[in-house]
Amino acid sequence: MKTRHRAIATLGLAAVLGTLTVACEGEGGVNYSRESSEQAEILLSPQTASPQALQSAPQADTLNRQVPEESNRETYSTIQENPFLSTSSNPLSTFSIDVDAASYSNVRRFINENRLPPPDAVRLEELINYFTYDYPQPEAEQPFSITTEVAEAPWNPKHKLVHIGLQGKSISTENLPPSNLVFLLDVSGSMSDANKLPLLKEAFRLLVDQLRDEDKVSIVVYAGAAGTVLPPTPGNQKDTILTAINKLDAGGSTAGGEGIQSAYKLAQENFIESGNNRVILATDGDFNVGISSDEQLVNLIEEKREQGVFLTVLGFGTGNLQDAKMEKIANKGNGNYAYIDNILEANKVLVNEIGGTLLTIAKDVKVQVGFNPDKVQGYRLIGYENRRLQNEAFEDDQKDAGELGAGHSVTALYEIIPVGVKSDVPLSDVDLVDSKQKTDESMTFSPNELMQVKLRYKQPDQDTSQLITAPVVDKGLTLAQASNNFKFSASVAEFGMVLRESQYKGNGNLDHVLQLASQSQGADLDGYRAEFIRLVKRAKSL
Repeated sequence: MKTRHRAIATLGLAAVLGTLTVACEGEGGVNYSRESSEQAEILLSPQTASPQALQSAPQADTLNRQVPEESNRETYSTIQENPFLSTSSNPLSTFSIDVDAASYSNVRRFINENRLPPPDAVRLEELINYFTYDYPQPEAEQPFSITTEVAEAPWNPKHKLVHIGLQGKSISTENLPPSNLVFLLDVSGSMSDANKLPLLKEAFRLLVDQLRDEDKVSIVVYAGAAGTVLPPTPGNQKDTILTAINKLDAGGSTAGGEGIQSAYKLAQENFIESGNNRVILATDGDFNVGISSDEQLVNLIEEKREQGVFLTVLGFGTGNLQDAKMEKIANKGNGNYAYIDNILEANKVLVNEIGGTLLTIAKDVKVQVGFNPDKVQGYRLIGYENRRLQNEAFEDDQKDAGELGAGHSVTALYEIIPVGVKSDVPLSDVDLVDSKQKTDESMTFSPNELMQVKLRYKQPDQDTSQLITAPVVDKGLTLAQASNNFKFSASVAEFGMVLRESQYKGNGNLDHVLQLASQSQGADLDGYRAEFIRLVKRAKSL
């Protein structure tokens, strides 16, 4: 219990996260590349702001988005922002949930290094979902609760903002099912920096402190070749596990594909029925030997997912971060992706949120929103660009979607244009996901309903989805009357749009982000919201 209390006490140090600067080796810095949907690598160039952006958000455009020339190895998938869609042409909107929060800690790393992140490193849903919100626990046997709220959009008061929150059922550590964990650790030469393998070893020591007698751990490493450095070991043999971790050194190229095959083989040989069977991959994402193509990796991970072995991905380091690849394989592995920029983030992911990180309570969770055309003339889903689904996929139980971990929450925001409002935002009739199904004839609305939220999910060991439906009613709240949940999530979304220099940020600026976040900080026992406020101030000062 001492180690557990000591680890939990460390969380109080979240207050200093905003002042931590990640170690970065070398005289120069980092260039960054981005991946298109075809995975082509191109160099990110510094962004120049339009006159309109300078007028509406001068603070954002004074930030330093220059990138040094030492390396261009970091990759990010291109984000094409969701447009405003016409309700008359597209009354349905469908997406998969996303519990990843890697983008927030990565953005924090950039700002702590006195630079703006590349726009495509800013995934709005991951910024919003980094934080917990005061949602009720689910009732009865349902794995999650649903909370909705409507008020003015902070960056465009003519519009409304709809807040949708899902709260996963919390399960105490002692009540988690037994775990069969395989640590798959990158010890290649690219991991030698202080914020890579040394930080990785510190992080996994925290996780080892949380292991119970019924848990077991194996360790596979990969560099020039892959190998097992710790056979399956009970969780009560912590000294043995820690000794294996402490002996790790970096060197060689990266046989990531071979390592993954070895890790999955160990996980299946020690499979625990009704347990948590999971590979935890820790790397900077540089797979350049063995199974290196995304397609081969994804096929392997999907195959093992169907056999009950899930995948969690932890990213480390600066200058070589393969963000696009790591996000992709975590999505396909029924797992989550986190970026560890310091030991406090490791504590958050591997101690405070261990249930959500290690235990899936609902899989293939999809959301479909139907808009009332008598109330809503247009809408935009904020973020989730790479989680959009065709409408017909909602009822297709063969279609993979996101997972929800124990205690995790998921928040989604829609900006809507009410009927009768004259807006200067153009509405599109073309949905980028090109759904064949345009309407749901079974959906009817009561006079005061803006929209209906439908969710489909599966139990982790089942293949048939269950349906939950919740109406959304506009109670006419002003922004001042909205809850702290609403205002804080909106402040984070506005921050992300300013960082991205989004065409949809309206009157958004960093001063307003600070004002809104400060008003809605709330109890903030772990200090994460206070750290966000300091991060925004730091961004303003650059």
